[in-house]
Amino acid sequence: MIGVESILRELEAALAEAQTPEQVELVRVRFLGRKGTITLLGKETDFRSLGPEERRTFGSQLNELKRQAEELIAAALADRRQRAQARAEAEARAKLDLTLPGKDRRLGALHPITLVQMEMEAIFEGMGFMVLTGPEVETEYYNFDALNIPPDHPARDMQDTFWLEGGLILRTHTSANQVRALERYGAPLRAIFPGRCFRYEAMDASHENTFYQLEGLVVDRDISVANLIAVMKALLGEVFQREVKVRLRPGFFPFVEPGFELDQQCPFCQGNGCSVCKHSGWIELIPCGLVHPKVLEAGGVDPHKFSGFAFGMGMTRLAMLKFGIPDIRLFNSGDLRFCEQFPVVL
Repeated sequence: MIGVESILRELEAALAEAQTPEQVELVRVRFLGRKGTITLLGKETDFRSLGPEERRTFGSQLNELKRQAEELIAAALADRRQRAQARAEAEARAKLDLTLPGKDRRLGALHPITLVQMEMEAIFEGMGFMVLTGPEVETEYYNFDALNIPPDHPARDMQDTFWLEGGLILRTHTSANQVRALERYGAPLRAIFPGRCFRYEAMDASHENTFYQLEGLVVDRDISVANLIAVMKALLGEVFQREVKVRLRPGFFPFVEPGFELDQQCPFCQGNGCSVCKHSGWIELIPCGLVHPKVLEAGGVDPHKFSGFAFGMGMTRLAMLKFGIPDIRLFNSGDLRFCEQFPVVL
């Protein structure tokens, strides 16, 4: 009836020549497709010319032929796919250069000043302070005039200030935000102003022309030096998580009266003197004082009803103290190895 053996031998020969999965698929179409050899056997046979027994025999042979053909094709397809994968892996190994360095999968890190700023903001927000920002390109009015800094003050000289066109400057301190905040929010007010500042000065282990400060301002009724000292003690205790030795000495700043300098004993030399502390044993940490009445007036606040205190700390210097960094120039070096020493602990 059907030359099953001859068709299977023909199929096996065709599969033996097929070397890829795509070629095996062509063999399948050739034998089992709509116009394939085995498919046409069932379509082109005139069953009316066959007797009952012949029809049963023909149908049984055709089904068995299809089953065997499908098994042979499936086995060949699996074999060719395995071969193709083996070839791809071999080619990949051949292209692999074991002398090349591995992929860099280092975790990212935050800059130490960023870590200090995040910590400062969290501490002050816990004490009810707002966190505000201001422009880095500032006007002479907000940077100097509104802060009671006279026109002949040496801070305005080219030796200290980067002057731009149109009377603009790169702000020399974040104190420039004091009057801006008072104009916008009025009194009472509790706010800090973290940000980048710029001064035209020579760089060494403890001085940079680009650095970060955090200014703080509290304005309310009946504010005194006692309030200032209480906030400073609470702040330092949170920052260093230990008792630190400090001193408060008189200091002059045009925008506060009276003014103070809060110094911390140098952690690098334990007060014995080194290049970081200029051999004094102390590091200037927080200039502070009671807000000058003229600054309150510039911000639209009545100095007869309200008083306040202001303080400014160098976040760059604070990061040096907190992390034991001996040279301020490392912060702006752009060396990723420096930042990787300060992983973020979540």
